[in-house]
Parts: sequence; C-alpha cells; structure tokens
Amino acid sequence: MDFLPTLWFVIIAVLWIGYLFLEGFDLGVGMHMLLSARNDNDRRVMLNSIGPVWDGNEVWLITAGGATFAAFPFWYASLFSTLYVPLVFVLLGLIFRAVAIEYRGKGHTTRWTHGWDLALGLGSFVSAFGVGVMLVLTTTGLPIDSNGDGVGGPFGWLNGWAVLGGLAVVGFCLVHAAVFLALKTDGDVRVRSRRFAVRWMPALLIPIALWVLAVQFMNGKAYTWILVAAAVVAAVIAWRWARRGSEGRAFAGMAAFLVFGAASIFANVFPNVLPSTVSAAYDLTVSNAASSAYTLGVMSVVAAFGVPLVLVYQGWTYWVFRKRVAGTSIPEVKPVRAAVKPR
Repeated sequence: MDFLPTLWFVIIAVLWIGYLFLEGFDLGVGMHMLLSARNDNDRRVMLNSIGPVWDGNEVWLITAGGATFAAFPFWYASLFSTLYVPLVFVLLGLIFRAVAIEYRGKGHTTRWTHGWDLALGLGSFVSAFGVGVMLVLTTTGLPIDSNGDGVGGPFGWLNGWAVLGGLAVVGFCLVHAAVFLALKTDGDVRVRSRRFAVRWMPALLIPIALWVLAVQFMNGKAYTWILVAAAVVAAVIAWRWARRGSEGRAFAGMAAFLVFGAASIFANVFPNVLPSTVSAAYDLTVSNAASSAYTLGVMSVVAAFGVPLVLVYQGWTYWVFRKRVAGTSIPEVKPVRAAVKPR
C-alpha cells in the first residue's frame, strides 16, 4: 500500500472527526434553540456560547471536502455526484443557519426573531442529517458502476442506512451540544442542558452505536473491536460524569467516544474509500482513487505548515472565549433609532 495515499486517508479521517467534534455542538445548539430554550434570553445565551467560534468550526468541513477533492478526485467525484440531492440540502441548511445567526439580532420584533430561530434550528437539523447520510453511505456503500458513476437515479442512494446515518449524527449533535452548553453556560440553561444530557444520552447515541457496530460486523477486523470497546467505555464515563455535574470531564468523554467510534469506522473500511453496492470490483480504494504522488507530496508539504497554524489559531480562540455565558450577562434589547429621519 502506497504511503502518501494512506497518509491522506488518515488526514481526511482526522478532518471529519474534527468537524463532527467542533461543528457537532454548533449544529446541536441550533437545534436546542428550538427544543430546549424556554424564552428569548435562553436562546441568546445559547447563541452567544457559539458566537465566537461557529464560523471557524465550519472551516473543517470545507477543508475535509477540499482535501478529498485534491487527494482523491475519483472519490470526490463519485461521492458528490451520486449524493447531489442530499448535499444540496446540506448546503441550503448551512446557508440558512449562517444567515440566521447574523440576522437574528438585526431586528427586535417577536416575528423577526422567531423566524430566524426557526431557520437556525431547521437549518442545523437538515445539515446534520445530510452530513450523516453522506458519511454512513461512504462507509456502507453507494450504487456506483465501473466508471464511478451513480446508478439508480437521483434517489438511488436512499435506503435504511442513509436514514440511520442521518439520525446518528443528529442524535450525537444533540447530546454533544447539551454537554457543551452545560460546560459553557451558567444558570437555567446550564441546569437544563445537563439534565437533557443525562436523560437522553443513552437513547440518542443508539443510532451512532448501531452504525459503528454495523460497519464492524460488515468488515470483521478483529483489532478494531478494541476501538469499539473504548468508545462504549467513553460514552458510559461521559454519562456518569454528566450525572455528577462534572461538565468538563463529560465533554472530554464525548470527545473520546467520537474519536474511538469514528476511528473504528475508518479503520474497518480501509483501504476502501467508497464501496460499491453494485459489485465489489467497482470499489474505490486509496490506490485507485488517489491523485499522483507529486500532487500528494506537495499537499503534504503545505499541510505540514498550514495545519499546525490552524490548530494554534483555533486553540487561541477557544482560550480567549473560555468563560461561561450566563443569562444575567445578556444585555436588554433596546430599539435603535435611525440616524436619518425618513422623509
């Protein structure tokens, strides 16, 4: 197996894990603004908890897609063309979510804020569900032929695995965000978020656990059972720490659960990058889907300098905005007078 294609498979896996970890609680907070918030102050607390970091977290999705395009162009072409419909909805969801975050505070009527809250919550749900569809079908297979073209029409990808993947990422985002809000906020939002995590974590993590186990049984690699067991232990630890009110340790437990669970999935499907449900002979692998050695070499040099800079910058951002957000720290909404009187 060539070293550089394998290296970039690992890098792309790390990028997706980073995206699910960071953007996961962003998307979950958006959904919690519809599910858990009781008033406008709660919603403003939730929104302020992700305000300084949400746009930086989205960079991981762009980087993961860009790295796939450059390192494995055949993987990128087959995946994005076959899943064109759900990925369009993901894009629309991200657009509505971003616009809602920026526009929500530009008006002060109930109708205005509720409308953007709805756009934010639904946009977050659609994005999380669509990303789950894409990721689970990347690991369980898509109907692609010998040329890597999708067969079966625009909805040939739609099956039970797609639904399971969507529910898996949505469930994880809701739990991950609840633990994050318990860690990042104070007051009523903190209490209710911790209570939500303790009550719903076992149920909402079932779909992602089924995804991990399904990929494990499909591929049957013995050593990855260690990663699966570690993911289960991490989830139990996260739940126990959430019950005890140790939000930081619970958040670390959720991070470990994601890392071990995702690592088991990627390790099981390797060396495939996109299995074909039409015939195993049409599977895309790290060898037949990769770019040239020269391209991967240049990418490796750039990544060696760029990735540490991004990590340092994001780490600095989280350190600067590390304090909790409380309802008492949210200023009252005051109407802004126009600078020029209308004629």
